[in-house]
Amino acid sequence: MKILFIINDAPYGTERAYNALRMAMQIQRDSGDVEVRIFLMADAAFCAMSNQKTPDGYYNIERMLRAVIRRNGEVKLCGTCAGARGINDLQLIEGAELSTLNELAKLTVEADKVLTF
Repeated sequence: MKILFIINDAPYGTERAYNALRMAMQIQRDSGDVEVRIFLMADAAFCAMSNQKTPDGYYNIERMLRAVIRRNGEVKLCGTCAGARGINDLQLIEGAELSTLNELAKLTVEADKVLTF
């Protein structure tokens, strides 16, 4: 099974990105045969930036994305959205990659389930 998570919100300020990644990580822990794919759009492009600093005891989206990637999850972000926010591939965590709307369309068609946050 393939599950696509589409995240639209910034990493901090709301808990949508946090909740999406919690769900993705839980699915990876519980169901090793499920392919988890994450596509970051709009302000969610900031989720894939490296060197995020959060207060002790506060969740860290960068660490959560790294955990998804370590378990063979895919993380892609809208290149147009990233560019509009001044984000380039040199600022991204290892394993995250800039992508396109064409790629999102392909991932959506291939997915058995699509969850949006």
